[in-house]
Amino acid sequence: MIGDHADDAGRTDAGDARKIAEGLAYLSGFGNEHSSEAVPGALPHGRNSPQRAPLGLYAEQLSGSAFTEPRAHNRRSWLYRIRPSAAHPQFTRTDNGALRTAPFNESVPDPNRLRWNPLPEPAPGTDFLAGLWTLGGNGDATQRTGMGIHLYHANSSMRERVFSDADGELLIVPERGGLLLRTEFGLLHAEPGEVALIPRGVRFRVELLDASARGYVCENYGAPFQLPDLGPIGANGLANARDFRAPVAAYEDVEGPVEVVNKFCGNLWRATYDHSPLDVVAWHGNHVPYVYDLHRFNVIGSISYDHPDPSIFTVLTSPSDTPGLAGVDFVVFAPRWLVGEDTFRPPYFHRNVMSEYMGLIEGAYDAKAEGFVPGGGSLHNMMSAHGPDRETFEKASAAELKPQKIDDGLAFMFETRWPVTATEQAAGASHLQRGYDDVWQGLERHFRN
Repeated sequence: MIGDHADDAGRTDAGDARKIAEGLAYLSGFGNEHSSEAVPGALPHGRNSPQRAPLGLYAEQLSGSAFTEPRAHNRRSWLYRIRPSAAHPQFTRTDNGALRTAPFNESVPDPNRLRWNPLPEPAPGTDFLAGLWTLGGNGDATQRTGMGIHLYHANSSMRERVFSDADGELLIVPERGGLLLRTEFGLLHAEPGEVALIPRGVRFRVELLDASARGYVCENYGAPFQLPDLGPIGANGLANARDFRAPVAAYEDVEGPVEVVNKFCGNLWRATYDHSPLDVVAWHGNHVPYVYDLHRFNVIGSISYDHPDPSIFTVLTSPSDTPGLAGVDFVVFAPRWLVGEDTFRPPYFHRNVMSEYMGLIEGAYDAKAEGFVPGGGSLHNMMSAHGPDRETFEKASAAELKPQKIDDGLAFMFETRWPVTATEQAAGASHLQRGYDDVWQGLERHFRN
């Protein structure tokens, strides 16, 4: 029950989990100083750490930034919990599975254009954590720079198991199957077409709302995602802060063994707790998880001529030390109108100093007629030439330029300042499309002089 507690950690089936998910209430706003309590009186007033916290709880601060970072960038939350996080046994190494972390030294960056079909179906009993599969990334997690690109496939909920990532925040992009995310702060419901963000260090468990689930994950090692500045766009547009939804407090008061898995400097470590660590009864702060519906993105576009640069579709950005040069941007190609006069309307042919990984959530992408399917993805590394395939080019070049609504697809991009190195498992995967270059073959010579 929302705002209350659960006594059956991880034991709900998909039907029960969906009922819970569809009944959730939320707090509204991005980057807000939220506060929530599952039991009235659990939040102290006038101070963060009184001599005795209310209701016999423990006061604990979770810092997602250094204490001395500027106020506008400072991320922290105060948690009031049944037991402090410090009350745990020693962690020991456990198998990393198909999960990899930067620096990616097992192979070299590849200038070739690469594209993958969806992950194959997982083995029975695969949960979200076991189903994480790393495609590649850049930077260095120990230096808090760069990002990792992962996919997930699962057919089982996490049972008596909780995960946290000390290396970065996790932007989860479901493509198939709904998710119920039980976090220290409360519960989130994410369906395909929505994204969920779990901040660095926050513990959570993933329960499936359907028989199986599949999607993408951007692990951001760098500065936390923020809304991009709007510049000459003005005060409104793109992702509106009010559409981001944070959880209300909900806790588990559960005694018994719970496996807690921590990702630290690229490796997984585990410990068996004698209680659920999702035992936060109240909290306040701005280092919080959230969910966002991509269909609410307010698309800005050209109403005269030319296709705008894809940066105009940025939902979230992780800034670097160079203004305008992001560690990673999360970009969405949402339903929109195309009305440009004398304009080639699909995305133009392009070479870019940034590197781009694209995924497809639903429908079709307007620059690729075939081969780019939901659950799959493409990687166009720094300065690799890309653009519409031959069929799309020929069709768009001859199309009648009347107003056109693109409403049958939802694609996204992780765009990053550094080249992406694919993992060995990605470079040699059975679902790698070996003939991707062929989509540009047959682009004929039309030059006349």
